[in-house]
Amino acid sequence: MSATVHPNDALFDAEKPFPVIPSCEHFAGSEKLILKAMQMQKDTGPVFDITCDCEDGAAAGSEQEHAEMVARIIGSDDNEFNMMGVRIHDPSHPHWKKDLDILIPGCGEKLAYITLPKCTEGRQIQEMVTYIQGLVTYHAIDREIPVHVLVETHGALRDVWQIAATDWVQVLDFGMMDFVSGHYGAIPASCMRSPGQFDHALLKRAKTEMVAAALANGVIPAHNVTLDLKNTQQTTDDASRARNEFGFMRMWSIYPTQITAIVDAMKPNYEEVEDAQAILLAAQANSWGPIQHKGELHDRATYRYFWELLQRAHVSGIDISSEAQAAFF
Repeated sequence: MSATVHPNDALFDAEKPFPVIPSCEHFAGSEKLILKAMQMQKDTGPVFDITCDCEDGAAAGSEQEHAEMVARIIGSDDNEFNMMGVRIHDPSHPHWKKDLDILIPGCGEKLAYITLPKCTEGRQIQEMVTYIQGLVTYHAIDREIPVHVLVETHGALRDVWQIAATDWVQVLDFGMMDFVSGHYGAIPASCMRSPGQFDHALLKRAKTEMVAAALANGVIPAHNVTLDLKNTQQTTDDASRARNEFGFMRMWSIYPTQITAIVDAMKPNYEEVEDAQAILLAAQANSWGPIQHKGELHDRATYRYFWELLQRAHVSGIDISSEAQAAFF
């Protein structure tokens, strides 16, 4: 094997590589907030996604106008990084198909993902994905549009393994507030915040089950928002617990100052990034055969780990050496 073979070709064969997307997803509902988020994305660099909200963002009776506005912005040249997705209405809402009828022909070539909320069973997600796929084919869009699914009901959690295995699903999002509300007071409202959101047995069980289903199916698990908007340390602490204790690899932001806190808390440790660069460069030079690094053996299993870590570092804005940039990016 040539020493210049890229890790994606050397390490995964026919297997689908794990998605590499930003660790922060920032929600914006109104046109003003969407445009503000786009400017922040340009200022900070492409280290977070923007989700344009057609569900809670659209006033009743204005769903069509709102979806048309979102399609126009996402499809515009101002969407410099093509890192803008959209949350549509839930499967019980009469406008969910109309959202897609507007968005896919309007901005399907640039749409980063479509988020599907409030399903109560796996078959609803399959129905919605099938509708999306049909529109993509009909409008001759030559790409898969990733699908993100909110797990926020008892039924979605029951069917979470089926949902995670659905074609085009890239992310499972935990919708904590609706999930807590669906327990009829059995989970106290205080558990919508820390530490209860991590310590209550029912929430701990739900989060770990969702993360397990996601990772087993090559899907990114995303954590819910921090409700305390002004306390960035709380956001940092929540993102750290979500990442290190539960395995979440992405988190929602609903306030501008939460973005940097989430990105910083979830990005890889820089010492590991340095090791990853050294190990992968040595492995590539050795045609991806086993090597030693700091007295330890490394082979394809650890190469895959460090390649995924290095990609996460790259999308988090961590500095990568010029040698690694040239070899891998």
